[in-house]
Amino acid sequence: MNILIKSAKIIDPNSKHHNKTRDILIKNGVIRKIKRSIKEDKIKIYEANNIHISPGWFDMHVNFGEPGYEQKETINTGINAAINGGFTGVMIMPNTNPRIDSRSMIEYITNKNKSSTINLYAAGNITKASEKKYNIVEMHDMSDAGCLAFTDDKESINNNELLKIAMLYSKDCNSVIMNFANDHSLSRQGQINEGKISTRLGLKGIPRMAETIMLDRDINICKYTNGKLHTSYISTKESTKKIKKAKADKLNITADVALHNLFLTEDKINDFDTRYKVMPPLRTSKDNQALIKGLKENIIDVITTDHTPQNEENKKTEFDKSEFGIIGLETAFGLIGKYILPHIELSQIIEKIAINPRKILNIAEV
Repeated sequence: MNILIKSAKIIDPNSKHHNKTRDILIKNGVIRKIKRSIKEDKIKIYEANNIHISPGWFDMHVNFGEPGYEQKETINTGINAAINGGFTGVMIMPNTNPRIDSRSMIEYITNKNKSSTINLYAAGNITKASEKKYNIVEMHDMSDAGCLAFTDDKESINNNELLKIAMLYSKDCNSVIMNFANDHSLSRQGQINEGKISTRLGLKGIPRMAETIMLDRDINICKYTNGKLHTSYISTKESTKKIKKAKADKLNITADVALHNLFLTEDKINDFDTRYKVMPPLRTSKDNQALIKGLKENIIDVITTDHTPQNEENKKTEFDKSEFGIIGLETAFGLIGKYILPHIELSQIIEKIAINPRKILNIAEV
């Protein structure tokens, strides 16, 4: 690809060109020059009003289904969704069948990189086949194959000893443990946020303390092991306060929030609309505001789409039988522009969707 991009505003806090308007010369797919003005003959020129350039966006929570759930999403359709949304890299969650719980499964995903337009990474399970027993995966072997993080994703690690051991192992292989703070004993069979709407609709609620109690546990284990913890899918006001304190105490902790939890609320489910059935559930406007403030104050480090396609029959059914999940890759930046940019400046948004995810996972910027 040979192209000259004219008068683009560069958004990259790590670059000397940050917030400057520059011409960018690309030859054979590589950036060759960045200057105030570049003249080049016999090359395709791209110019338009209000052009912005940033590092490639990265989503550290996507579910592509393959292998095992290709009826929901294949790796190829997931890649296309990422490209259409402007993402140059994604990390696939281990919610597949078979699970991503071995070196061979990590290699299965990373081998897809050979023909992929974007960069694909796989998160590995913490437990073998998500058994929730003391059967921890071969973390060193999987790390050597390219696994950057370990998580059982929405199947949270509720066993304290198991999480402690996993965090100790992860220090040896320089990887990160990601856990979704969700106490199963409190959230089991829950459908939406516990509150007035769940009561009125007669749906079992998912209480806020299912998240906050488990987050307290995770923070304490992080402190005990001196490990690296990434807490996923923060959804409550109370959680932002706990993470803020943990960071003030100099713990090695980072956090992400799903985009839809920043602007959608439980009110969307007033008419049993299963499109808005997600995990963690949509909470309240006060939670939205606290989460946005958490992003602005760098309490929350990453915005993710939690892209989770479901086939139609799993969504267009009775609410308590429908599956959790919502798509987001293709629409993410448009929604960020509409709902988040009025509150947070663009350079900070780029940090949350491009720079910080790679920093947490030790991936070079692309």
